[in-house]
Amino acid sequence: MIDTKGNIIMEQMTDYITGKTINLIGPEISRQKFEKFLVKTKGYDKQEIHVNEPLTVQFKGEDYVSSIDLVVCVKNRAVMAVTCVAGAIGSYEREILAGARLVRNYQIPFAVSTDARDAVVMDTLTGKTIGKGLAAVPSREQMAEKLPDLVFEPLDKTRKEREMIIYRSFNLEKINR
Repeated sequence: MIDTKGNIIMEQMTDYITGKTINLIGPEISRQKFEKFLVKTKGYDKQEIHVNEPLTVQFKGEDYVSSIDLVVCVKNRAVMAVTCVAGAIGSYEREILAGARLVRNYQIPFAVSTDARDAVVMDTLTGKTIGKGLAAVPSREQMAEKLPDLVFEPLDKTRKEREMIIYRSFNLEKINR
């Protein structure tokens, strides 16, 4: 938006989960729609959804600070890491897989790339796609049923450095924001 003097004015809105005022830029519209979808359609509580979960990766001895758009928890366990995008969701699959493997001290079982109209759901441990479309996103009820069978294992240290490089490479626009 541009005012009468030619200055760019950032449109703002209230984040559905946090209630904080945010700038309406990039993939934010997708994230707001997906946050509402998780709560209203899939049955998650707002308190179970962490927005902008911090993630720091190291590269050549330097820390690069970034965040995962959404981390969904059930019974205090992170079960789903989500990236919300404005472009092609397939372009972000590898980024969110790396993020889901790095953001906690265990690999978050599911990684999701979405534009809030479509989604790709992946098994973080194997990297394989297990579902496509919004219907493939597990509901809270489904996730609670799966919880006892989910594996919450740490990322092997030999893979951690490689995953940090991959995450940093795909995520440069978010780093140090």
